[in-house]
Amino acid sequence: MTRRAILAFVLLFATPAGADVRIKDIAAPIGPRDYQLVGYGLVIGLQGTGDTLRNAPFTEQSTSALLDRMGVNVRPNNSMRTRNVAAVMVTAALPPFASWGTTIDVTVSSMGDATSLMGGTLVLTSLTGIDGAVYALAQGPIAVSGFSAQGQNETLTHGVATVGRIPNGATIEREAPRPSVPNDGQLVLQLRNPDYTTSVRVADAVNRYARQRYRMTLARERDDRSVLLALPKGAHATRLLAEIGELRVAVETPARVVIDERTGTVVIGADVQISSVAVTHGGLTVRITETPEISQPAPFANGRTTVTTQTTISAAEQTGQVAMLAGPTLKQLVKGLNQIGLKPTGVISILQAIKSAGALQADLVIQ
Repeated sequence: MTRRAILAFVLLFATPAGADVRIKDIAAPIGPRDYQLVGYGLVIGLQGTGDTLRNAPFTEQSTSALLDRMGVNVRPNNSMRTRNVAAVMVTAALPPFASWGTTIDVTVSSMGDATSLMGGTLVLTSLTGIDGAVYALAQGPIAVSGFSAQGQNETLTHGVATVGRIPNGATIEREAPRPSVPNDGQLVLQLRNPDYTTSVRVADAVNRYARQRYRMTLARERDDRSVLLALPKGAHATRLLAEIGELRVAVETPARVVIDERTGTVVIGADVQISSVAVTHGGLTVRITETPEISQPAPFANGRTTVTTQTTISAAEQTGQVAMLAGPTLKQLVKGLNQIGLKPTGVISILQAIKSAGALQADLVIQ
């Protein structure tokens, strides 16, 4: 495999050492959070891709109840055979401090045996929270990214056609519960990626700014995940968070290698190091070939034609190249892996073996 091919699957998403980022990009105050909403509804207007009413009795019951509320009585006949209706679950996340009348996006997911929600419209559906109260009402046409086409002998499916979204499809009718304000006048900043060094740097950056702005220190690191902030007298929490959110600090990233064996993806952090180690990798290929042969009797012989199988077994082992790996820097580590010329599965096996040998100075995360 060429060097370009190796770099195609070894993804390097790492912030350069010493790069500064904004505090609001790595931390957020504890308290405000999204409020999860859920609802049950019906999607109509499908082109024969909805639920089979006999296989999904809840869809039939919901359709009958909807028509009853509109003055159409279909229960005595009980002869609905439509495939243009699908029962769905509607989910949404209510942002913190969202006010009455604003709109949010919703996700619509099929519950029955519908094959596609493309072209459907969600009927008015109430979205409730964990307390059972209605916080939003959802309705509108569904946008589906996938599709499904089926014939007599073949079916073509791209993406997921039974899940869709409605941009701005729900209107907020009730505001989410607001977090309580601490009585001691302290805020807590929580780091998205816990690290003791980053926590200390955030506290130091806030205190340098507070000495110039308020003539006092405001921040104190509590642990590797959180930083305590004291509100100055007369200052509002929103203004303080907006001011310190623009401050920049250098972020420490853990030395970590993440491997996804299903897709062959390897992500190597910038601080990953490998002690000097010699590595070789070779593959043994065994090929078994079955060749049918026809055995036919001689003319006028009392016999019959039979089919026999000729088996051929061959084995081949690739020549393994021995390479020295020593990765004090990420660039040298990738260069050493490229010298061996491996497929993604080979690199994954080598990294696991190096970790077992104690030469990989990083956490190995296998997904």
